[in-house]
Amino acid sequence: SSGINAEWPLRPGVLADAFATTLFKQSYQMLFSKNEKGEHKMGFNINVEVKTTRELKISGALGPCVSLQRKAPNVSDTEIGIGGTNAWQLCSGDPTTTLAVFFEVSSQQGTPPAGGRGAIQFISQYQHINGTKRIRVTTLARHWADPVANIQHVAAGFDQEVAAALMARISVNRNESDNDGPDVLRWLDRMLIRLCQKFGEFNKEDANSFRFPDNFTLYPQFMFHLRRSQFLQVFNNSPDETAYYRHKLMKEDVSNSMVMIQPYLYSYSFNGPPEPVLLDSVSIVPDRILLMDTFFHIVIYHGDTIAKWIEKKYHEDPNHENFRQLLQAPIDDAQEILATRFPMPRYVNCSHGDSQSRFLFAKVNPSQTHNTMYGYTQEGAGAAVLTEDVSLQVFMEHLKKLAVANTS
Repeated sequence: SSGINAEWPLRPGVLADAFATTLFKQSYQMLFSKNEKGEHKMGFNINVEVKTTRELKISGALGPCVSLQRKAPNVSDTEIGIGGTNAWQLCSGDPTTTLAVFFEVSSQQGTPPAGGRGAIQFISQYQHINGTKRIRVTTLARHWADPVANIQHVAAGFDQEVAAALMARISVNRNESDNDGPDVLRWLDRMLIRLCQKFGEFNKEDANSFRFPDNFTLYPQFMFHLRRSQFLQVFNNSPDETAYYRHKLMKEDVSNSMVMIQPYLYSYSFNGPPEPVLLDSVSIVPDRILLMDTFFHIVIYHGDTIAKWIEKKYHEDPNHENFRQLLQAPIDDAQEILATRFPMPRYVNCSHGDSQSRFLFAKVNPSQTHNTMYGYTQEGAGAAVLTEDVSLQVFMEHLKKLAVANTS
């Protein structure tokens, strides 16, 4: 239902207007879907315990869990999320349920040995749907690297998508704890600037010289879209909607989290097969159909020219069979997503000028706005977005200037 219980980490939720809606009914049916073995895809009474080598301490976990209040030598005094323990419990889980666990290097153990390894072990216990108890043990070992002398080794281990998903969870947790949105945005900006200064290559006071390693290049735009997302910008969302969106972000895996942070956008045209395009206003052109997946919404948008052809019913003319196929292609792709996504997303089919096209315009990077008049005059230049938000290009320019500034 649209209400979120105070114990939201312990149960799945669906955001719908009423129990009688198709969205709720199909989501409810999918909750009890089965795998190829004929078993429901869920587990119950899940306990997760984390063990580490002595150089590491556990700061906490973020996800749909509660603390088991287990004190241990590897528990840090610095808490992130649900801390003060090395074990947590989940009421239930499915194949996409995840926990984010945070660690710190113990200062009491001194500098970790060069060339040595740090190890982390996750011990997960749960009751399977068939009644049996199952235990899964996952052990990871990684080499220590000196963050000063071997900074390149640290950079090589950076996963920008995982980092974005973790920062999203921390930001939401800080928002829930501090209840101060602007302060969380400033903290997010400071962390991004520090990352640029630490791992970027640049000459002091020369923004044009700034370069990021290949595995860092997408991270700033992830943060740009996270800042604009419904997870941190609560305007125009009810408290129920905000709680629901944040709950899903805290629970889903990295792949689904990235769809939430930076939605996928695909373009359909007569020029070739569907192709991914930039989540940018320049991608909104008259002779294209766009399919956007935000995890919570599946949006099909018809450009101005396409919408006019639909009004003239060209797709019903046997002489324009290729146009009918073009209209059907994004619908078929959307149905594939709707058939497998839990909870079922809201399906939006709109055209240029429709009120529901706001779902698309609210997500794209506003590289062209109502203040940049060339967006209306250049053929194929994309659509103008009515917003006062800065674009990704302006965001990156300011980020580079702050990163290369001489702060010494």
